[in-house]
Amino acid sequence: MSGTAIRTAEVLVSSPGRNFVTLRLVTEDGVEGLGDATLNGRELAVASYLTDHVVPLLHGRDAHTIEDTWQFLYRSAYWRRGPVTMAAIAAVDVALWDIKAKLAGMPLYQLLGGASRSGIMAYGHASGRDLPELFDSIRQHLDEGFRSIRVQTSVPGVDAVYGVAAQPSSSGRYDYEPAQRAPLPAEEDWDTRAYLRHIPRVFEAVRNEFGPELPLLHDGHHRMTPIQAARLGKDLEPYDLFWLEDCTPAENQDALRLVRQHTVTPLAIGEVFNTVWDYQTLIREQLIDYVRSAVTHTGGITALRRILDFAAQYQIKSGIHGPTDISPVGMAAALHLDLAIHNFGIQEYMKHSATTDEVFRTSFTFADGYLHPGHEPGLGVTYDDEAASRHPYQAAYLPFNRLKDGTVHDW
Repeated sequence: MSGTAIRTAEVLVSSPGRNFVTLRLVTEDGVEGLGDATLNGRELAVASYLTDHVVPLLHGRDAHTIEDTWQFLYRSAYWRRGPVTMAAIAAVDVALWDIKAKLAGMPLYQLLGGASRSGIMAYGHASGRDLPELFDSIRQHLDEGFRSIRVQTSVPGVDAVYGVAAQPSSSGRYDYEPAQRAPLPAEEDWDTRAYLRHIPRVFEAVRNEFGPELPLLHDGHHRMTPIQAARLGKDLEPYDLFWLEDCTPAENQDALRLVRQHTVTPLAIGEVFNTVWDYQTLIREQLIDYVRSAVTHTGGITALRRILDFAAQYQIKSGIHGPTDISPVGMAAALHLDLAIHNFGIQEYMKHSATTDEVFRTSFTFADGYLHPGHEPGLGVTYDDEAASRHPYQAAYLPFNRLKDGTVHDW
């Protein structure tokens, strides 16, 4: 054990284009493992949880004991679950898997059972303020190699809408980083009825322009009531969506029963979930079609694998969360899991900025619509300390919504 005991544990906070929290574990023999602990807009909460409460527990632990360490960190805290706790546990878990795979001399997916497919189908994010701009964005993504496209668009009468890249942001592209570097979160507006009138027309136009074969996805971002979500799902049925994501706030699992009664549009839920308990009803009653959790926010590879194995019993597939607030470390972990599981569905993929790629050097590739984690031992990611030192943390908040009467609404 002495050579695989954890010698050091460092919490690395950097901001190469956006804020990331990374955990680096090093064994007595000098083997390094990386884990992603980024929680967009609340990064320092996880950094403190790791630094002040978790790191002191890791020194001297055997890096091989992944399951025991996971259970220890989850159960010994007593106050379980939640995004901060589970992101911290995920960082430790992924770093330990990285170390174990490096010691084995294998890419991580080999330790998870080996490859179940040759590549990982990915979808990209197309958006526009109007139809011509949206069509141009879809064509650009097709030219980049994407073969599945998420469609987001501005809504007439609403100034700013989540996921539309052309909107202004202090951080550049809005869909790349909607969390703006400012002392207070930005206030945006929202009108659900205008949205429900507009979106079906958008998908009708996209289908007429690009044909019936292109897989199309859409993110409702938790903004609808259950009956509004049911209406949208029904209205979108003629356009054959791959999925409708986060159609209603997912904390109310009973709400999905109502949505399911009214539409056969496939449903994807879970990017704000943190444990299998959040999914228990949704999976057992087959109220969703895709699990949307991120490795980073759900306790790591160990925990998300359990959720996906549970989902597989009900023919529910994976759709792992993969925007750019998941660091390249978290993205690599998702890809190794994607490649190994049987019930893979699709992988969200937003390309990180060139600045981010200078800090996180990765071996994963994207070609012809498919991702692959690469063949290097471990995750296939290295962290460049010198590059990271040029990009210190900067406070940033995600926006929030208000209705026309001033009521705070789901963003």
